[in-house]
Amino acid sequence: MPDDFRAAGSPTTGPAIRVRPAETADAEAIAAIHQASRRATMPYLPPQRRTHEEVARWVREIVLMECHTVVAVRGPEVLGYAAVRGELLDQLYLRPDVRRQGIGSLLLAEARRYRPGGLTLHVFQLNDAARAFYEHHGFTVIATGDGSTNMENLPELTLGWVPA
Repeated sequence: MPDDFRAAGSPTTGPAIRVRPAETADAEAIAAIHQASRRATMPYLPPQRRTHEEVARWVREIVLMECHTVVAVRGPEVLGYAAVRGELLDQLYLRPDVRRQGIGSLLLAEARRYRPGGLTLHVFQLNDAARAFYEHHGFTVIATGDGSTNMENLPELTLGWVPA
């Protein structure tokens, strides 16, 4: 697997943004991104009950061990991450301050490269921004749920993407 899947940026805009495989050393940053992104973009969620240390342990022991996980970085700084488990895009989160800069699209492109036959994902029905992002990238609704299968108990959609 190459170290640098995609690059963006130029000498005038600063260091390039790279997507690379996540490492155990990234767990703390990934946990911080996960928590900050959920707080900033999903205010309808119940307050987080897990500590940063618990989320970092989940990242190290579950996400990094069971998923194909990549991070978007600018220099040493982790800006976002994506995790694919089988055909499921299980996680895609960005730092709130770097949204709408193409970083999510870079991470999604790597997920598609990893699973060229197609991807599915789950998104809360209330998450209009995520739904618009995925629809813009060719995902369509393939199922709906009442929230009984997620820990937040919120209605969700299953979206799917298959190559043309």
